[in-house]
Amino acid sequence: MSRLIFLLLIMLFLDAYAFLAWRAWLNKYGATTRRWGYGVYWALSALCYVFLLLNVVEATEDWPKGLLVYGRAMIFIVYFSKVPVVLFLLFDELRRAFNWVANKISPVTERDTGRSRFLSKAALVAGGVPLVTLTYGMVRNAYRYRRFAVDVPVRDLPAGLEGVKIVQISDIHSGSWTRTTPLYDAIEMVNREEADIVVFTGDLVNNRSEEMLPYIDIFKQLRGKHGVYSTLGNHDYGDYVQWPDEAAKQANMEQLYDIHARLGWDLLRDEHRILDINGHRLALIGIENWSAVLRFPKYGDLGKATAGLPGDCDCRVLLSHDPTSWDALVRPEHPDIDLTLSGHTHGFQFGIEIPGFKWSPSQYVYEQWAGLYRHGTQNLYVNRGLGFLGYPGRVGILPEVTVLTLRRA
Repeated sequence: MSRLIFLLLIMLFLDAYAFLAWRAWLNKYGATTRRWGYGVYWALSALCYVFLLLNVVEATEDWPKGLLVYGRAMIFIVYFSKVPVVLFLLFDELRRAFNWVANKISPVTERDTGRSRFLSKAALVAGGVPLVTLTYGMVRNAYRYRRFAVDVPVRDLPAGLEGVKIVQISDIHSGSWTRTTPLYDAIEMVNREEADIVVFTGDLVNNRSEEMLPYIDIFKQLRGKHGVYSTLGNHDYGDYVQWPDEAAKQANMEQLYDIHARLGWDLLRDEHRILDINGHRLALIGIENWSAVLRFPKYGDLGKATAGLPGDCDCRVLLSHDPTSWDALVRPEHPDIDLTLSGHTHGFQFGIEIPGFKWSPSQYVYEQWAGLYRHGTQNLYVNRGLGFLGYPGRVGILPEVTVLTLRRA
């Protein structure tokens, strides 16, 4: 309850302060236009409060999923967009306070202490930028899949494994989806590659295994010449749900394991598979979620996953959902793993990517957050994710299908 009250107080503050800029902009219009403008502003805010409170009291449980997902997103977008408005107005308050003090000290030249109409307009423009971009990212980019093709250098790779193609997808987060038609495009994009191996690196669901049930018939169409392999992510364990008892949580996990089997995916839970490709051995290893970040679980056991691994493998590929495992676990203890495939970060679903430059807030949290990283002879690839979580869209960082081709270093 205290969190809800705190949130409502923040929203009220943003509403009241941002309204000052809205009112200043409307001042040049007639009384009728101003009344309509004021009414629209507060009516939209009131809708946000009502929708939020209905969610809190669980009165929206039977509402359409799309309405809930996009309704919550619009609350976030509306109030996030008011933050820059308030920041501009606070700067104006500092200007007005400085002028007031200056007038007291030196009253000879009277300085303006009124609210700046220019800064009020600038505040609305600043607030309009996230409002437009986040709305566009939600409407246009949520299912706008992008193909990333990367050559991965592997030390002493035999000629028979040169050009082996691995297609990776990650972070499906099926509980967030409201549409099915675009998902066929992702499946077609993967199958078009005619990959040797297809892998999925965790977070099939948001919280509950049942979220994936409507999409089984779509994703069971994924094809790889040597199979489709998967591993688990932090969201797959149901740790973010208050289950009635441990038995219910375990039943959820059993259903998730069954879903992987129904998809035709070989789920690797601290284990490995030896694939014979062109007469050479490629070891595919998969661990359960293991993170160097305290708030995420360390369920994986890489020692167990590699136990009994033949020493004459020509290439070793690890599926590990969280990329922080690379620096903390893989590199220090398993220098023979040539390539680690991860996801988890989503590239923050927000950033800038242009040739030669990429930026995202994710880089301030994760040292490796998107793309290929190399240290010595070891490689890590971090997939930006196929789905989304929280905000149902993407700005600058598009959902990804990765095509990795093994090359001799």
